Amino acid sequence: MNKQAAIGVFDSGLGGISVLHEIRRLLPVESLIYVADSAHVPYGEQTAEFIVQRSLAISAFLLAQPVKALVVACNTATAAAVTELRQRWPQVLIIGMEPAVKPAVQASPSGKIGVLATTGTLRSARFAALLERFASDVQVVTQPCPGLVELIETGQLNTPATRALLSGYVEPLLTAGCDTLILGCTHYPLVRPLLQSLVPSHVQLIDTGEAVARRLQNELGKQGLLADSQLPVDCFYSSGDVHKIAKTLASLWPTPQPVLALGF
Repeated sequence: MNKQAAIGVFDSGLGGISVLHEIRRLLPVESLIYVADSAHVPYGEQTAEFIVQRSLAISAFLLAQPVKALVVACNTATAAAVTELRQRWPQVLIIGMEPAVKPAVQASPSGKIGVLATTGTLRSARFAALLERFASDVQVVTQPCPGLVELIETGQLNTPATRALLSGYVEPLLTAGCDTLILGCTHYPLVRPLLQSLVPSHVQLIDTGEAVARRLQNELGKQGLLADSQLPVDCFYSSGDVHKIAKTLASLWPTPQPVLALGF
């Protein structure tokens, strides 16, 4: 494997950009290839079979580039497909996402934790296993957030519509006394400033983007695959309307980037 090869990252849409930021911050010389499967966003409302099929197709596309590692920057896709991806490509470093249940349990003073996530993540066996493993002694209040991903996808990060929708999802968690909120979808850190304005200052917001970037760094280091000093190249693909995606991406990524059509 060429250590100068890019890292491949994909999500149902642009939510994985929150993870991409953490990877770029920690690994500034790595080239990145990002795929937003925006024609099928959100994965949280799709069947597990469909998510597996899309994840296999996108992973095959990225590995053909080639990339030296895959990051499944989507909690729902990780829950549905990461096991099958690892079985299909056992020689490839594949890193997934999962809601930050363990760090939230460690951080919560009261033992009352709220989870904001997609329907698909909350109903997954992987999430149930996380709760059983790490949260048996705490109170966990889950809150599905239909419609939120779609607003974020269109760049509505701080509009009245997004504020109203998010407020409605957060209020039951605050009423239940939750002092720690898990952002269980990679889209949600993109509205962190808005979310912080809706919760008291003592309420902690936890996501896993930074932890995933650290794990990627550690695993690449173990395999001798960290890139030497180079000018990194970023490349973005989407299965959706590339012009609309590029417009939203301009508000999420520090440098202007064209978005190429995925083609399937």
